[in-house]
Amino acid sequence: MTPTFELTDDRVSQVGALPVRRALPRRDRRTVGAWCFVDHMGPVDVAEDMDVDVPPHPHIGLQTVTWLLEGELVHRDSLGSEQVIRPGQLNLMTAGRGIAHSEEHTTKSRQRLHGVQLWVAQPSATRDGERAFEHRADLPQLDLPGAVATVLVGDLAGVASPARRDSDHVGVDLVLAGDRAVVPLCAAHEHGLVVTAGSVLVDGERVVPGQLAYLGAGRDELAIAGERGARVLLLGGVPFPEPVLMWWNFVARTRDELTDAWQAWQRADDERFAPVTSTLPRTLVDGPPWASPEG
Repeated sequence: MTPTFELTDDRVSQVGALPVRRALPRRDRRTVGAWCFVDHMGPVDVAEDMDVDVPPHPHIGLQTVTWLLEGELVHRDSLGSEQVIRPGQLNLMTAGRGIAHSEEHTTKSRQRLHGVQLWVAQPSATRDGERAFEHRADLPQLDLPGAVATVLVGDLAGVASPARRDSDHVGVDLVLAGDRAVVPLCAAHEHGLVVTAGSVLVDGERVVPGQLAYLGAGRDELAIAGERGARVLLLGGVPFPEPVLMWWNFVARTRDELTDAWQAWQRADDERFAPVTSTLPRTLVDGPPWASPEG
């Protein structure tokens, strides 16, 4: 049976002053495992007059996973967390029923910024649960044939990340150490691949930054060819068994859930989204189209 291989171009979007390549979600592919959102930002030299801050905004029903390759950001949230994240470290925030946070620049992030922001859809068992935040300064690494792997979430070849996960999914940063790497995979997982530096060949097809290579399920290993130093993000997981409905910063199952979360955020004193200790103003947007009189 021929393995699945689908190559699609990312959608270019804007987060503040930062252009990003958005690999997920797509109209024809909403998730890869539980991964439901992938933004690749930079690399970009940040000028002094560039606004790279993301002001306080809300989330429900998801986990944010922040992975930097260059630069620094400071995370602040409605739990009272304040955490600088640097390359090689992981921030993982669990929204549950509701959380708010900001991502703000530091002096170093005014020089150069490069990283990935990901969302994981929470299953019904936890999506209405408590909010949480964790910072992982040391993540496990393993040497593979032709590559060094850092396990961000889940496990690879028996090496497990300490980061929380609420479903069977995995995220791995791979840096090629030669011209060909072989990566063991869980055949029950579907996988996707995003190139963050350089270019690689997968199944004879070239993949570059700004593309998502969807690899499907059923593979027990993946061969990647490319120049030394090429870098890719491998995402996988058991196909998510629940419907996922996304609008703005929310992941839910129904429109009513999305509307309720938006209305709660509009009320600055609503207990669902506690305040974030930040000098930046809260982000407010118009409601979903179905919540308007014309919707």
